[in-house]
Amino acid sequence: MQLDFSNRRVLVTASTGGIGFAAARGFLAAGAQVVINGRHASGVDRAIEQLRPVGTDISGFAGDLGTAAGCAGLVEVYPAFDIVINNLGVYGPQDFFDTPDDEWERFFQTNVMSGVRLSRAYAQGMAARGWGRVVFVSSESAINIPADMIHYGFTKTAQLAISRGLAKRLAGTGVTVNAVVPGPTLSDGVARMLQPEGTSDKEGVERLAADFVATHHSSSIIQRVATVEKVANMILYVSSAQASATTGAALRVDGGVVESIF
Repeated sequence: MQLDFSNRRVLVTASTGGIGFAAARGFLAAGAQVVINGRHASGVDRAIEQLRPVGTDISGFAGDLGTAAGCAGLVEVYPAFDIVINNLGVYGPQDFFDTPDDEWERFFQTNVMSGVRLSRAYAQGMAARGWGRVVFVSSESAINIPADMIHYGFTKTAQLAISRGLAKRLAGTGVTVNAVVPGPTLSDGVARMLQPEGTSDKEGVERLAADFVATHHSSSIIQRVATVEKVANMILYVSSAQASATTGAALRVDGGVVESIF
């Protein structure tokens, strides 16, 4: 299967590292025009430099898309996209009884409203042109709500609801809307969390990651973490012309962590 994104304008939010960076790299390699996003200009510039050997049709937008002002600023600079990957998100454990209103609001604005605002801004143009893709990067925590991150799990479940509902709203337009549902993934942040301070032992980190999965995600069938590239592969496929019959779906890249056959 040859995925071709030539002449497609692609936005990947939160793409200076991790899953977003891997997705941006995949789109570039397949011929897309890609816009990188991060909160800080230094991180955006660094990601662009790292990706230029893959493809030169790349630009960036530095801004906090977890705010209405940040989204409005992006839309002003880039008024149209063919593919929008809503990857921006924050996470972190906190007991339910210790999580204040403003933290619930921060998670909601960043994880949910960023995708709502950008989808609202760009999907109507896609529909008018007769083709488009919107993807929400959710999490297996949308289904397996973590007891120590209820505020996070709630936002990931909300993404599944929005994705499904928006797919119905855009029925028959040529625009598909889907959610990708990763499980434990060895992103830069997870690697830093697991890696012994002052070391760069890749194999050691992978062993620690496997131990983490065995301890905290024992239902995993692959019994290891996924790489960010494996999650990006699903994002690219569901954004492609080949995936035109896939919409309103929650597509798992969870290693079998979710105890469900459907």
